[in-house]
Amino acid sequence: MKNKMISIIILLFSIVVLGQNNKPCDEYAQAREIIKDLDSIVTPNGIQERYKADIGNVKQWVYVRGQNKENPIILFVHGGPASPLSPIMWMFQRPIEEYFTVVNYDQRASGKTYNANDTLRLHNTITIEQYVDDAIQMAELIKEKYKKKKVILIGHSWGTIISMKAAMKRPDLFYAYVGIGQIINTKDNERLSVDFAVREATRLKNDTALKELSSIAPYPGNMPITRQRIIIARKWPQYYGGLTAFRNNSRYFFQAPLLSPEYSYNDAEAIGKGSQFTLSKVLPEFLDTDFKNIKTFPIPIFMFMGRHDYTTPSDPTSQWLQQVKAPAKKGIWFENSAHLIPLEEPGKMLVTLLNDVKPVCK
Repeated sequence: MKNKMISIIILLFSIVVLGQNNKPCDEYAQAREIIKDLDSIVTPNGIQERYKADIGNVKQWVYVRGQNKENPIILFVHGGPASPLSPIMWMFQRPIEEYFTVVNYDQRASGKTYNANDTLRLHNTITIEQYVDDAIQMAELIKEKYKKKKVILIGHSWGTIISMKAAMKRPDLFYAYVGIGQIINTKDNERLSVDFAVREATRLKNDTALKELSSIAPYPGNMPITRQRIIIARKWPQYYGGLTAFRNNSRYFFQAPLLSPEYSYNDAEAIGKGSQFTLSKVLPEFLDTDFKNIKTFPIPIFMFMGRHDYTTPSDPTSQWLQQVKAPAKKGIWFENSAHLIPLEEPGKMLVTLLNDVKPVCK
């Protein structure tokens, strides 16, 4: 049996399209059972739940895990759109669960949520505003359900747009905001990402890359952002380590859902379906995203910045953080990471959460 995976990285989006097989992909079943057993929460005061919650009139899958349910809660808003963290949380999250209860959810049109609804009928609801309202409603739900005063909000990549807006709209719900792979201005990010790829291709005399990159120049420019331009604009920064540092591919990230104890093969396929479905709906809004004029932020803010991130380059985030006013703020550089900090430097991420973020949960 062969499994064919086509990974298309569109803008900041990590998009996975799993090819069709003639029969179900069950060759990973034994490995999934081992991971499920290893990953089980067995502590007396622990919590391990998954359920569908009615959020924004959509059944959205929720995953709650922690070794001690008295710990502070983290609400993790995943990237994409439609690139959920739930099928890869087994790779990095367990140490965090010793000190926090971590809540992930598959956003509308994402992963298991895609399959739990008549998603094609939701096309008019695929807007940034709706995703923001969903995140707020999710925070309200877990705050009430688990009897917490507030929660810690973490956004990754596309999820940073949702999370920033949610924090500004309802700061009363959150102790702090943590941005990973933060987006401040989309067009700046796109330009810096392609400029990086051109520099690397020039340095390494990669004529194929230079030819493809020159075909979309100037990028993003004033020309229409076509699918082909986007694919080229993502292909070469990833090849030069802009998604995962020091790697020219990210196969481990894209294939990890196949080993998830939370996901069936059909659920893993839905990641690609959701990504394709949401792209055209949110692209215009996404391209207009700009937080540069936000001068004040209502809650403590922490930016986790990958030194080698050229999916959502970190320099604009660092510059913005210097000028914004907030109750507390800190930028933390992850020197051996690109865009996937939770997977690339999980130890430093945990230490930073404990030393810098957890103290504000009072």
